[in-house]
Amino acid sequence: MNGTLIKFLIDLALWAAAALFAYAFRKPTLVTFGIPLNVVGYIGLSVVVMAVAAWYYRLPRQTWRRVGVPDLMVLARAVMISTLVMFALGFILQSWLQLPRSVPLLSGVLGVLLMGSVRVLSRLLAEKVRSRGTPDQRRVLIVGAGSAGALFAREMLRHPESGLRPIGFMDDEAGKQRQLVVGLPVFGRIADLPEIVSREGAQEVLIAVPSASGDFVRHVVDLAREAQVRYRIIPGVFEILSGDVNINQIRDVNVEDLLRRPPVQLNTSEIAGYLKDRVILVTGAGGSIGSELVRQLVPFEPRIILLFGRGENSIFSIQQELTRSFQEVEKIALIGDVRDEARLRAVFEEYRPEVVFHAAAHKHVPLMERTPSEAILNNVMGTRNVVNLCLEYGTLRLVNVSTDKAVNPTSVMGASKRVAEMVVSAGAARAQPHQAFVSVRFGNVLGSRGSVVPTFMAQIRSGGPITVTHPDMVRYFMTIPEASRLVLQAGGLAENGKVYVLNMGDPVKIADLARDVIRLSGATNVDVVFSGIRPGEKLYEELMTTSEGIDATTHMEIFSAKLAPVDTELIDRELRLLAEHAAQPNPDAIRTDLARLIPENKFGQVR
Repeated sequence: MNGTLIKFLIDLALWAAAALFAYAFRKPTLVTFGIPLNVVGYIGLSVVVMAVAAWYYRLPRQTWRRVGVPDLMVLARAVMISTLVMFALGFILQSWLQLPRSVPLLSGVLGVLLMGSVRVLSRLLAEKVRSRGTPDQRRVLIVGAGSAGALFAREMLRHPESGLRPIGFMDDEAGKQRQLVVGLPVFGRIADLPEIVSREGAQEVLIAVPSASGDFVRHVVDLAREAQVRYRIIPGVFEILSGDVNINQIRDVNVEDLLRRPPVQLNTSEIAGYLKDRVILVTGAGGSIGSELVRQLVPFEPRIILLFGRGENSIFSIQQELTRSFQEVEKIALIGDVRDEARLRAVFEEYRPEVVFHAAAHKHVPLMERTPSEAILNNVMGTRNVVNLCLEYGTLRLVNVSTDKAVNPTSVMGASKRVAEMVVSAGAARAQPHQAFVSVRFGNVLGSRGSVVPTFMAQIRSGGPITVTHPDMVRYFMTIPEASRLVLQAGGLAENGKVYVLNMGDPVKIADLARDVIRLSGATNVDVVFSGIRPGEKLYEELMTTSEGIDATTHMEIFSAKLAPVDTELIDRELRLLAEHAAQPNPDAIRTDLARLIPENKFGQVR
């Protein structure tokens, strides 16, 4: 006899017992004179009704060892339906059953108590057995007594084999002080964390506030380090909303957590409106931004995603990742270079992309200072190829990924990205009414390949020191997922010819960031040394030129730069010169061309 049938029979036996007890309560003489035939008939009829309800609501398939509130709610619905049916049958068959009107109601109450109690008892016994098999559990103090903290506490209680045992909460909300959350106490405010750790013998602190700001995370980390206990964190709000909460999501605090900002609110209907059922091309799809753009695109159900890039391994990697996670969306890997107009044309001819995200670009400032021709050929001429083909094949939307280094550029890389913005704007001037070509400008992205944090970590692993170019150098930072989501949102705004500027928050000192990385790594003997500003670098980046200004958009995190009108004939003429000098190559002529195209350039000036 399998487990499902056994649970089914137990439920029916308990339901029959509830009916008998209800009758006995209303007719105490039942105990003295025995069970009359009409009572047996009522109980039999009641069991048949419950059997149908139980099978319909799949009660026998519930896992009693993992039973939760949703399972008990399903049980309550089955009992309520059975009670109503029996009340109606009792009224119809009153002459034979001679049924007191209160018996079906009493039977329902007793039934849900008995059947629910068996389920809860099974879960408690199962958890007790599991906990006996895992004696070595770390005592975890949870920061945040909200819904996320409660969810993770329940998960730890359900899975003692994880080796984690929640002992209570810390929370600054006045109404939660001295309260019980999932049976665990709220010990006090977060500032008291070192004292509570010592008093309660906590061995680990878990930050369970998905929307926590970077300052909040930093504060808790400092308190945990003061208390000399391990500290970990649950993912941010966008990460945990995409799937079920589980203990495996608990991870070490990283630098991105220390720089967290309030989560970006997206207008998903606006995004879905231009992505659903579309053929979408992502250039540079194997890069840090391109691959994350693809991950963020897939949930909006495009018809086909074209993964275009020249890095064979990186394109293959993102294609395989998406194949494992999103089998319902067609993903086509295409190896090619945006500089190769013929290859790009073949892609447009075969697939006719309706939306294009152009993320292919050279981005390293010092490298492009040494090879200006490569910056022009890739960042400028590659963008020109994409724009021209979008115009020719009627692409509905082109979103060009730009950078804050394009503003008042001091480097060839920044200047090349500013010219790329101008190329997109010139394309927008030629676009049809149904088309929209825009650029999106943002700052540094944490965790991208070649960015400062991976570089700092490599220096720590090699024993230090960490090198920073200047003590006063500051940069704007975003996480890769945050930047990618805002790029998708900017594409949804779709005002042709606009350059959108993302709200990057407050700039961060690179030296402070380096010290945060040292702190989180646990290293104690690593110094920060200053190596001097490299060619083309600024002390601080800007998101707009002084002449641009900004306009608000319908999204609070995205602004629109006020740009001067683009002279398309001038752009075409200058691009021909740039292409000629890049092909030679002639670095000095390239710099002269860029200075002429971008009057606000600051080549040779370090700021």
